[in-house]
Amino acid sequence: MSQTIAVEGMSCGHCEQSVTEALEGVDGVERATADRERESATVEGDADPDALVAAVREAGYDASA
Repeated sequence: MSQTIAVEGMSCGHCEQSVTEALEGVDGVERATADRERESATVEGDADPDALVAAVREAGYDASA
C-alpha cells in the first residue's frame, strides 16, 4: 500500500534524507521517499498515518496526512 503525506519545511537534499530516515523508522514502512519540490513524502507499506506524521514532526518538519 502506498501513502502520501504533505511535508513542509524541506529546503535541501539533507532535509529530504532526514524525512526519509524518520519515515523508514516507523513500524510497517517498507520504503520511503521525500520530495522537497512537491512538499510531500511517499511511503510504501502498511504504516499508521498518524505515526508517519508524528515521525516527520519529531524530525523537525511540519506534516499532515
